Amino acid sequence: MTPSDIPHKDRLIVALDLPGVEQAEAMVARLGDSVSFYKIGYQLVYAGGLPLVRKLADQGKKVFIDLKLHDIGNTVARGVENIAKLGATFLTVHAYPQTMKAATEARAGTGLKILAVTVLTSYDDSDLHAAGYRLGVSDLVEARAQQAQLLGIDGLVCSAEEVGALRKIVGHQMHLVTPGIRPTGAATGDQKRIMTPAHAIAAGSDYLVVGRPVVEAADPKAVAEAILAEITPPLAA
Repeated sequence: MTPSDIPHKDRLIVALDLPGVEQAEAMVARLGDSVSFYKIGYQLVYAGGLPLVRKLADQGKKVFIDLKLHDIGNTVARGVENIAKLGATFLTVHAYPQTMKAATEARAGTGLKILAVTVLTSYDDSDLHAAGYRLGVSDLVEARAQQAQLLGIDGLVCSAEEVGALRKIVGHQMHLVTPGIRPTGAATGDQKRIMTPAHAIAAGSDYLVVGRPVVEAADPKAVAEAILAEITPPLAA
């Protein structure tokens, strides 16, 4: 699927960063048909949320499982094989060559797409240096993008700030999925590399991941619909 083929509504991925399955199901019900794509991450998975993946898929929703796998190749492969059976659309792994290679081989023949996380959007150069990395954010993101493309990864999770540079590297053969999206006026929280929905789409993002600004809103459906309306002009440009 090329960027132009992505249904408009699918471009917004709402992160169900909620304490339990009951709260997540209530949020899905509140959002109704305004949202077609959901992300399930650590918080919900560790609260028994994996069966919700199949339930949402059976309802015609798409699901992004955000577990950022990174382990020895065999362990990653066995995990990917089981996750592929749940009906999810996307699964994240950390962008280390051995991990990416194991994940892409294990998802062969399934509908699961593997996304590689380049550098977490809560990290900046000083965080990387403190962790022992020689490269800064932009250089590390570009190096990992090149490795991911060679290994057959389906897409990258990156900051919207990096989308322009990444498009020059991967073209439109890989999906670019951007967390750290904050609607105009929303709190930044713990994110350091952020962008508004319209600016992210204009920069070349394919999918926008939005969590707290939607699920913590007084009217989540209205916020989701406002985001979709906000990205319409840049998509039409």
